[in-house]
Amino acid sequence: MRRILLSAVISSIALAGCGNQAEKAAPAEPAAATEPAPAAEALAEPVEAPFDVSATVPGVYKSDAAHAYITFSYDHQGYSRPWLRWRSWTGDLNWNPADPSQSSIAVVIDAASIDSGVDKFDEHLKSADFFDVANHPQITFNSTSVTVDGPATAKVAGDLTIKGVTKPVTLDVKINRAADDDFAKGYKLGFSGKTSVKRSDFGVDKYTPIVGDDVEIIVEAEFVMPKEPAPAQ
Repeated sequence: MRRILLSAVISSIALAGCGNQAEKAAPAEPAAATEPAPAAEALAEPVEAPFDVSATVPGVYKSDAAHAYITFSYDHQGYSRPWLRWRSWTGDLNWNPADPSQSSIAVVIDAASIDSGVDKFDEHLKSADFFDVANHPQITFNSTSVTVDGPATAKVAGDLTIKGVTKPVTLDVKINRAADDDFAKGYKLGFSGKTSVKRSDFGVDKYTPIVGDDVEIIVEAEFVMPKEPAPAQ
């Protein structure tokens, strides 16, 4: 009798062990798929407020020499487009925000301040082969009209004189910023402008057409009008 009972117990334990192994071997139920979190809505691009030209301060502004650049570029035999600049120039801006078409600008460039970064080349550019600075020490631009064509853009037409030759040119101009500037101790206007000319039109035609005739001119300039001194108390 004991043997029968012992056999039954052993059989039960064996069956239980097999059951446990079967449970362990059974594939686990796949985890319930979690729904992806809803995508965050794309942030709207900030909308730049229209530039209010009428809110700027009228008056006569002077170019800020530390932040005034006139550069130009041309094709050099198809190999590259060098960039050069004039280091010394002045500009007077008569600014009329109520009617920008009544504004005007006059620029005087020291022709001898041309800067290619290579002294020997600079000397050649100053010679009669190019700008002939000994006989034509200044390059000038005097505006003849200002035509507003956008909230902060305008076409500025004027007379450009190089090497004693005057030709009409038009610059595409953008007003970048206007502010009461603590560092400048006055009101400041910042502009970007660009135009293109043919150098041969001004008698600067050495090596054309091997060296390109078309010249791109870029202006980046800030103009400042000092504030009126505060009245004495």
